[in-house]
Amino acid sequence: MSEHHHGHGHGHDHHQHDNHFTDMEARVKALETVLTEKGLIDPAAIDAIVETYETKVGPRNGARVVARAWSDPEFADWLKRDATAAIASLGFTGRQGEHMRAVFNTPGTHNLVVCTLCSCYPWSVLGLPPVWYKAPPYRSRAVIDPRGVLAEFGLELSAEKKIRVWDSTAELRYLVVPERPDGTEGFSEEELADLVTRDSMIGTGVALSPEAAR
Repeated sequence: MSEHHHGHGHGHDHHQHDNHFTDMEARVKALETVLTEKGLIDPAAIDAIVETYETKVGPRNGARVVARAWSDPEFADWLKRDATAAIASLGFTGRQGEHMRAVFNTPGTHNLVVCTLCSCYPWSVLGLPPVWYKAPPYRSRAVIDPRGVLAEFGLELSAEKKIRVWDSTAELRYLVVPERPDGTEGFSEEELADLVTRDSMIGTGVALSPEAAR
């Protein structure tokens, strides 16, 4: 592992990071409880909406970015140079003014994203963060033992492949551009986007093969 990026400027105090919920999450949870008790919302419906944004709607934005980079070399170069602007050109911008950086997987290097202090995450391109991304075991072990963590996600990498771990902050968040799968020559951007998973854009997975996507 060749590089770690730390030095968060999150603006949270230490105790907040150790709590199960952030202040905002606690307020949302309390509001949800009150509304449920009054019979105004159905928790199952809320769970379904959250799951949709966590695994479907949100990651589709990032998938479009990756598919464009795979199919358009000029866009890929722009994404490498100024990911914030390139991503914004497709209509996706951070809500808090955070900057984006795209890191590209290669045959020799695999990139993995973590936020070691809390759960900074590129909402504009990936939607809601998965629960495991916020969990202390992932946040600590992704830095200490990234190869072992990836193996637990079912991603076995060769010993020759280097793993770079990128530490997201409130000001700078990362998008992994996975390698384009073989056998996708002639695919449209829409077809390519179908191969891009949320986990592949965090680095805990790779893009789907055309066969796996069917």
